[in-house]
Amino acid sequence: MSLVVLAVDDEPPALDELAYLLNADGRVAHVHRAGDATEALRVLRDTEVDAVFLDIRMPGLDGMELARILRRFARPPAIVFVTAYDDGAVDAFDLGVTDYVRKPVRAERLGESLRRVAGSRLVPTAAPAPPVDEPTIPVELAGTTRMLPRSSVRWVEAQGDYARLHTSDASHLVRVSLATLAERWADAGFVRIHRSYLVQIRLIAELRLTGSGYVVSVDDIELPVSRRHTRELKDRLIRAVKHDWTR
Repeated sequence: MSLVVLAVDDEPPALDELAYLLNADGRVAHVHRAGDATEALRVLRDTEVDAVFLDIRMPGLDGMELARILRRFARPPAIVFVTAYDDGAVDAFDLGVTDYVRKPVRAERLGESLRRVAGSRLVPTAAPAPPVDEPTIPVELAGTTRMLPRSSVRWVEAQGDYARLHTSDASHLVRVSLATLAERWADAGFVRIHRSYLVQIRLIAELRLTGSGYVVSVDDIELPVSRRHTRELKDRLIRAVKHDWTR
């Protein structure tokens, strides 16, 4: 599949390097360039592109704000953030971005992003992809940034200003606070059980009283429930059971 892409970066050397690496990949038919979000919107007004490779920190309209605009397009392009920072992870999963590439950009890593973009564009024209995909969050794995689906997260543990996301077979440290995830993920069924823990409520197998207080069991792991969160958790569990029985 031949891709038409747009590279956006306010730093000319970084834009030149990104455009060079994109042009060097055989899957790319043409690379448009823009030095800021306003110029990018002018390009997109006149040209349909398959993907936008986008820096986040730019003056004026930044990359995150531009991405939100792009998601409202009738047929939004795939969005790949290309950034030297990891503090955009929280907003990135909300936007359903295709990939999150850290600078300095390597050709092999960019090739993986283009493979994901090509796969995301292979949809029937009569049934376009929904404007927002399943929420994902960028995580580091063996030196590579991967997009972890939120649905694979079982529970979350606070570690200072960071949070550790636990899946069924691994854990990932991300630069986001537990409080922020608790607010963002509440509608997806994640419930705060302790100042240090956030749990997907549908995965709670048991709420049990022990000598030191209540605990919940998730994947055969016991997590403490603080007294201030016990009543709310009981109410949520009761409502969840009633919902299942009345469906």
